[in-house]
Amino acid sequence: MHMSDALISVAVGGSMAGVSTAAIGYSVKQLGKMELEEKKIPMMGVMGAFVFAAQMINFTIPATGSSGHIGGGILLAALLGPFPALITLASVLLIQCLFFADGGLLALGCNIFNMGVITCFIAYPLIYKPFVKKNMTPKRITIAAILASVVGLQLGSFAVVLETYISGVTELPFTAFLTLMQPIHLAIGVVEGIITAAVLTFIYGIRREILTDAIGDTKGNSFSMKKVIIILGILAVLIGGVFSLFASSNPDGLEWSIQGVVGSDELQTDSTVHDTVQSIQTKTSILPDYSIKGNENATVGTQVSGLFGGLITLVTVSILGVIIVYYKKRKIQRLR
Repeated sequence: MHMSDALISVAVGGSMAGVSTAAIGYSVKQLGKMELEEKKIPMMGVMGAFVFAAQMINFTIPATGSSGHIGGGILLAALLGPFPALITLASVLLIQCLFFADGGLLALGCNIFNMGVITCFIAYPLIYKPFVKKNMTPKRITIAAILASVVGLQLGSFAVVLETYISGVTELPFTAFLTLMQPIHLAIGVVEGIITAAVLTFIYGIRREILTDAIGDTKGNSFSMKKVIIILGILAVLIGGVFSLFASSNPDGLEWSIQGVVGSDELQTDSTVHDTVQSIQTKTSILPDYSIKGNENATVGTQVSGLFGGLITLVTVSILGVIIVYYKKRKIQRLR
């Protein structure tokens, strides 16, 4: 559900960039007040790599000709808490945008809001967290993950339609676009919820306190945190380097919806600002569309993109975590 710049006006793109930046800034500030310890930073990094790799795998939605991929917001929030989750997911989306031309640069603020802010600040605290807080069990985790994923994706897809309509740079009718977007993303949300639930119940079984810490509980079981991070790291490598080769080639829910309305998912704009932003993104994207420039071997391009993207996400998120912890410690020292 990565929006392209062709859907967004400069005013909407700039406004949503401001909203998303404020949400990220608020998250950083909240992390400065929380117990973000050095031992939690690797978890942020490896989960960022995991979500990056997982987003590369589009799964087919039967009988539609469409596909979808997980957003990862609920998964990250359930494991890390909403504030680290938003920072991690925003990093994933930024890396996808700059290095892989996945999602528009002007639309980056919209994508962070639609996929991150909504899931981390609305669906997670209002749906997932209350449902599992009093009695966390695999069954309740599964139900909560599916419900939160569906609600988050429904709100996010509605936001896409609304942002597109307000921008007024396309000929997509509001009602027709909405009629296609909501049902297809309902199906995608159910699948994402099932995948999210599978990962969370697995983590619950081997290291319960990861999930309970995220909701402010202290109950847990014993399993080496190092082993958990290694397992997730291995999964990220396998997903990005191997499983991504089997991703569906069908258009995703957003592209499918646009195609269903106007007959093509290729939208064009004549704005000078759009052209300038596109030029910048072209220069920064070293693996555009997860392929190697000049190399027609799609398999190699996908594998390199999955591994490189996961690695740079891991490094970026880890560095951000280290910086936050460093300034938090300096602030504490100044107050003493």
